[in-house]
Amino acid sequence: MTGSPGAPWLPMRDLRVLDLSRLLPGGFAGSLLADLGADVVKVEPPAGDPLRRIAPETFAAIHRNKRSVVLNLVEPEGKRALLDLLPEYDVVIESHRPGVLDRLGLGYAELRSAHPRVVLCSLTGFGQSGPYAGRPGHDVNFLALSGFFAVPSRPGTRVERPGVRIADLAGAMYAALSITVAVQDAARTGTGQHVDVALHEAATAWAGPLALPSLRLPTPADTPVLTGDNDVFTTRDGRRLALALVEDKFWRAFRDRMAGEFPELATDVYDRRADRTQHKETVSDLLAGVVAGRDLAWWAGELADLDVPWAPVHETAAELLDDVHVHARRLVTATPGRGRDQQWHQVRFPVLFGAGLDSLRTPAPALGQHTGEVLSRTRTAHTTGKAAP
Repeated sequence: MTGSPGAPWLPMRDLRVLDLSRLLPGGFAGSLLADLGADVVKVEPPAGDPLRRIAPETFAAIHRNKRSVVLNLVEPEGKRALLDLLPEYDVVIESHRPGVLDRLGLGYAELRSAHPRVVLCSLTGFGQSGPYAGRPGHDVNFLALSGFFAVPSRPGTRVERPGVRIADLAGAMYAALSITVAVQDAARTGTGQHVDVALHEAATAWAGPLALPSLRLPTPADTPVLTGDNDVFTTRDGRRLALALVEDKFWRAFRDRMAGEFPELATDVYDRRADRTQHKETVSDLLAGVVAGRDLAWWAGELADLDVPWAPVHETAAELLDDVHVHARRLVTATPGRGRDQQWHQVRFPVLFGAGLDSLRTPAPALGQHTGEVLSRTRTAHTTGKAAP
């Protein structure tokens, strides 16, 4: 946990958000804002966000610090309740396919009519316009079209998909940043706007600076950013070791230390980066053979005091939790789980502020836990003609 418990510094405490989204992207975008102090109210259908059932621990991680309201937006009563809530909020986040909110009578035109300063942030796979706008999709589809697979990770192999949902999370981060900017503008001008976030475009923005330069290359593997000395290699006991000997000083330090154990490293042929890049496949094979000659524990002992970029590959959550640096930085905190004596683990907001930030303030809400509280505040505001405190 960052800062001291109950640290008062919550820089977005005045931001109020209604989150109509489901699954990962919108939830993560709202989580970034909620961690920083925004009042994020998750508006769920009677059945709840499917993520509650699919991955309850993931749901808990990305919906901490939020409140939950149940509204059936298909019914007139639910729609009316949302529009009544709207003037008290700055932002609406949604992740329906384009046109769905319009058909519900809750499109940007209707929201703007109820609250001219509102910012509507729509997270979709392909955006609000274009040939793919109406297509369904998930993270792997957006990555497939983004150029992500056009950036080779090692010589001579195809890029495979990662387990982390990169497009979803990239889009969520762009959404949170864009919401912040749009709300600032709305405060200045008195007019909100519709923010169109496409997960495909977010992934393309991440892939593009490395993928697009390959247009001028005979093959993508010819890119100078792909080298044989910056990779993950398998050790004798089947574990994996990440080496990044990209700079000449790191290569020389590694080969000088290891040449006694591995005579094949006793050469200055690859001491220059240009030579290692030109012969990237040979260098990759050389390091693969060297690393395979010893167990991971041996490598960790030998490399511990050598000033080169290396790391064991954590391949289980337990290894991540046991990492001494993770402990020292208090990066992960155990939180109460769903069952008795059950613990779940969550990563704090991944920035340490000098002012202190408690980003693990309240657990994810139960479905509809705050419906009465939130709706009663709005009814109080309508009755008195003043904003609810």
